[in-house]
Amino acid sequence: MTKPSLPDLLHAAVTAVGGVERPGQVTMAEAVAQAIDDGSHLLVQAGTGTGKSLGYLVPALAHGDRVVVATATLALQRQLVERDLPRTVEALHPQLRRRPEFAMLKGRSNYLCLHRLHEGVPQDDEDGLFDAFEAAAPTSKLGKDLLRLRDWSDETDTGDRDDLTPGVSDRAWAQVSVSSRECLGASKCAYGAECFAEAARERAKLAEVVVTNHALLAIDAIEGAPVLPQHEVLIVDEAHELVSRVTGVATGELTPGQVNRAVRRAAKLVDEKVADQLQTAAEGFERLMELALPGRLEEIPEDLAYALMALRDAARAVISALGSTRDRSVQDEDAVRKQALASVETIHDVAERITNGSEYDVVWYERHDRFGASLRVAPLSVSGLLREKLFSDRSVVLTSATLKLGGDFNGVGASLGLAPEGTEGEDVPVWKGIDVGSPFDYPKQGILYVARHLATPGREGSRTDMMDELAELVEAAGGRTLGLFSSMRAAQAAAEELRGRLDKPILLQGEDTLGELIKTFAGDPETCLFGTLSLWQGVDVPGPNCQLVVMDRIPFPRPDDPLMSARQKAVEEAGGNGFMAVAATHAALLMAQGAGRLVRATGDRGVVAVLDPRLATARYGSYLRASLPDFWYTTDRNQVRRSLAAIDAAAKAKADGA
Repeated sequence: MTKPSLPDLLHAAVTAVGGVERPGQVTMAEAVAQAIDDGSHLLVQAGTGTGKSLGYLVPALAHGDRVVVATATLALQRQLVERDLPRTVEALHPQLRRRPEFAMLKGRSNYLCLHRLHEGVPQDDEDGLFDAFEAAAPTSKLGKDLLRLRDWSDETDTGDRDDLTPGVSDRAWAQVSVSSRECLGASKCAYGAECFAEAARERAKLAEVVVTNHALLAIDAIEGAPVLPQHEVLIVDEAHELVSRVTGVATGELTPGQVNRAVRRAAKLVDEKVADQLQTAAEGFERLMELALPGRLEEIPEDLAYALMALRDAARAVISALGSTRDRSVQDEDAVRKQALASVETIHDVAERITNGSEYDVVWYERHDRFGASLRVAPLSVSGLLREKLFSDRSVVLTSATLKLGGDFNGVGASLGLAPEGTEGEDVPVWKGIDVGSPFDYPKQGILYVARHLATPGREGSRTDMMDELAELVEAAGGRTLGLFSSMRAAQAAAEELRGRLDKPILLQGEDTLGELIKTFAGDPETCLFGTLSLWQGVDVPGPNCQLVVMDRIPFPRPDDPLMSARQKAVEEAGGNGFMAVAATHAALLMAQGAGRLVRATGDRGVVAVLDPRLATARYGSYLRASLPDFWYTTDRNQVRRSLAAIDAAAKAKADGA
């Protein structure tokens, strides 16, 4: 039997999902197939509208080896499992003569825990277990959420939090889920045979395609105990997010609240002397944290070092003692012990890590208005970890609409632990970068406007000229504006100011769920939506209701960001340009993502306005502009107002005609 051709398979899949074949998608599919055949690695920049999920799924399914697809957002995981994969598998079946199985796999805390649901939560300050269902008033928000979860547990097949609609609060979910450290293990748990997390793992073991998230991929790489099944091909979608997700998983934190919870959990399971040792260490740590000032700790102060060693040693003593103590008054002792052990082990591990003082770690204090001070530790770089754990023993494809910064892939490649493209040598992963373009005609569909006449934004203080400019642009566009701000404070100030000035609805991130805000924004052309960096990833509003995307300033990391400034300093000490390698790369990635919100379909028209003159005047401006879609570029404010008014008039005329 002749092997079906890739173009035929791609055509069948695209037809099945109701899409249109794009030249970039064909190029991408061929490059992915080649990389899988060679066992090499590939970085693919595929612009919005390319149809990149089919560009990697079709060659992966055709190859027949097991493939793991890791994505950053829930929306894309859902799209893959609920839409793209079922239709693609059916469409390819006649030619492949098989129906590859696929499954979704997430971290354990994403699944409902039947033990927690039926037996209750080990309680910190009372004997035995605590039944959240009894304690929460049925009329309270928490009570209603918990009752709904109990009903849902009887009807759900997956127990996956994301399948519950509408969702519940984090507080409610915490009552019915466990982390992997708190889990009793299927063999010891009375509900092991029905466990949702175990069932998801079993499905993943049998599937040819496993869809997961970046965080689980990071846990799999860092912790050494494999969570994902063996696989020959790894595809990382939304790959621009990978480094920050892996950094997040590799970051440890200690707070007084967390330490005190561990003390309470352990107290009833160990003898008094051991419990007192942990209690004393916790009090010493808490006293220090009350005085902690935010910022990086290049050297660990002596008093903090003593406090951390006391915590580490006390935690180690508790861990040893927990194995032997039996307290007759404690109900469901296994669950209580497992939760206590998980809390104490976390404290031990973070305290030991900071005490050991690796040159590859960055340590800092943070202060939060609501939660007080925390001590954090993160890797200076995850590139070595990624090079070692990601690129050995399998072919890796990384794809995103934004991987090529300042004109090449080497910046993103370096953050992933890859040597510059074309470098050869022992233990050097071989990789290639390709840009398959975009189906959109950016110079005709969009304008990049830089408000060169504005004052350079300072670190603090009001920007009156920027507010005037913003109001005039929104007025000219007739609403239809997505405002992307570098901080929540800036977004709030702009929303407040414009609500007073303009007769247009201004929605603000945080005033409703993101889903609801985007739905309202997409449904009314006069409405504007203002928010922060987190909005830049998740807004997909094709059509005339998003015709102006405004960025208030170039989103460089804050100068007092301990991790970013440490990374910048490390590059400089190695003889590189720290500002370009860290701050400018960070800003370029975010700006490219932000600008990508404008043109989502072939008929879209509009303006990306950057209210920061440095994009036009600074030396690094050309690097940042080269990272954005190839829009028509201007600094002429009158030209832009005329263009926005014309786009608004055309959209209104079309709406009236419809």
